[in-house]
Amino acid sequence: MSNASSSPFDPAMLVKQATQAMQGAFTQPFLQAKTMEPILQAFSQTAQALAADPQGQLSRNFKLYQSQLGLVANLWEAMLGHTTTPVVTPAKDDKRFAHESWNTSYFDLLKQSYLLTSNWLEQSIADARGIDNPTRARAAFYSRVFMEALSPSNFLATNPEALSTALSTNGQSLVQGFKNFMDDLQAGHISMTDYEKFKVGENLATTKGQVVYRNRLIELIQYAPTTKQVHAVPLLICPPWINRFYILDLQAHNSLVKYLVDQGFQVFMVSWKNPTPAYRDTGFEDYIQQGLFAALEATLAITGQPSVNALGYCIGGTMLSTALAIMQAKKDPRIQSATFLTTLTDFSKAGELSIFTDEAQLNALDAKMQADGILDGRSMASTFSLLRSSDLIWSFVINNYLMGKQPFPFDILYWNDDSTCMPAAMHSWYLRKLYLENKLVQPGAITLMDTPIDLRTIALPMYMVTGVNDHITPWASCYKPFAQMVSKSKRFVLTKAGHVAGVVNPPTPEGKPVKRSFWVGSPNSATAESWTATAEQKQDSWWPDYATWLAERAGPQVSAPAKQGNANYKPLCPAPGTYVLEK
Repeated sequence: MSNASSSPFDPAMLVKQATQAMQGAFTQPFLQAKTMEPILQAFSQTAQALAADPQGQLSRNFKLYQSQLGLVANLWEAMLGHTTTPVVTPAKDDKRFAHESWNTSYFDLLKQSYLLTSNWLEQSIADARGIDNPTRARAAFYSRVFMEALSPSNFLATNPEALSTALSTNGQSLVQGFKNFMDDLQAGHISMTDYEKFKVGENLATTKGQVVYRNRLIELIQYAPTTKQVHAVPLLICPPWINRFYILDLQAHNSLVKYLVDQGFQVFMVSWKNPTPAYRDTGFEDYIQQGLFAALEATLAITGQPSVNALGYCIGGTMLSTALAIMQAKKDPRIQSATFLTTLTDFSKAGELSIFTDEAQLNALDAKMQADGILDGRSMASTFSLLRSSDLIWSFVINNYLMGKQPFPFDILYWNDDSTCMPAAMHSWYLRKLYLENKLVQPGAITLMDTPIDLRTIALPMYMVTGVNDHITPWASCYKPFAQMVSKSKRFVLTKAGHVAGVVNPPTPEGKPVKRSFWVGSPNSATAESWTATAEQKQDSWWPDYATWLAERAGPQVSAPAKQGNANYKPLCPAPGTYVLEK
């Protein structure tokens, strides 16, 4: 075969592939359920509502027109050398226009015109009369996504920083940006970090330990002690199966696992199997029995203790709360305290993920999962990225392609892109029974393991951590059912962060300024908002507060075990195990 015919460089084909890749990356979260009906319905109903209020829309349009005239007037004033006051400024957390070049006349006009139009659209949807809240939320969400995609910062011709960089590098930034784009095209996703800088088991998930139990759904890791004495009662951690467990064991400086081990706790960790189509019929009840309860039995057998303290993160916490209700009904005392990290049980206000869980989208998603046996992890990752598209999609388009830079090595973003799959039966049940129907918080509405679930009956000591900026599990939605549980020993924590950063929240190193704080207190107030008025604000990380709380419930100090496992649970391989490495 000739060199010409074997050459991979076909300009027309590359353009076609590039276009399809970008369209796919952006539209996949919309089309993964193979329907645009909910989006179109939301926009149609919103448009009808706005048309039915011509006076209100005329007023908003006139304000937009006046503001745009003000921009033109400011431009003329600036050209005459006069100082002007911006008509509109970006939000404090809007990083798109942070570079000083956005303050020059033409680009400042472009920036402000875009912000005015975005604000006008947002206000129009907020003011629309006669539409229900789910429709309004859906219209607002997709409008924001589309407006973020149309930001002038996303295009070379309208991004002054990208243009300046191209000129100063004699076009090399664009050459490198195109190379980055082609690399991402081949990989099938936008690079969020430098993936070559991280490897699980080498510089991520490095806390020493052994896999001491394995079944078809989990590996159980027992971590090696680092202190001569340990608390007798072990801590069993149940992470979410939507992502890998090592979000709780990233690097030495930000590993919650290492921190707890260094405080003298015996820590066990569930590592979930990345399911294949063969797991299509594995359900939520299987995750409880073959996951949490199997890990619980092994942990107790290895330590010789009658009970454990348990910790659940996100959906792992949702499952833990469900299991606790079953254990309460069966008078099973093997879990003596529970910790929940950003855990939802009341899904009536479930954050922006509820945008994707209407009947039409779930029907189409069910059809796809039944055909495939699983929900591919990349689909889930795309959905989560879409929730913060400006930060998790377009910022990388700008950095990687327009600026020609390499993504910064960031362990959390590496973990974020290390996606896992969902079994069809489990994920369908979870989305329908919890997100769509909100059955879990309704006493007796769900029966698992022949037991009607009533979360209110959970009476053991509990600790809950939430984040004020959490868009996946809104903190106020976490608070309400937690406060209603019958337990009289509850501690509620609200961090100044989000779903991940609020949890991966290590204490500030000695000698460095403390920049974070959190609120903590008993959830005795009727509402989440009223609780903040009585909660105590503390500086730095919540980790030491939790270690103190846990130590009071972790039994006496005993000699640390010399090795992991025992005669019946022999070590199978070193941590982090094998399941976490499966793609």
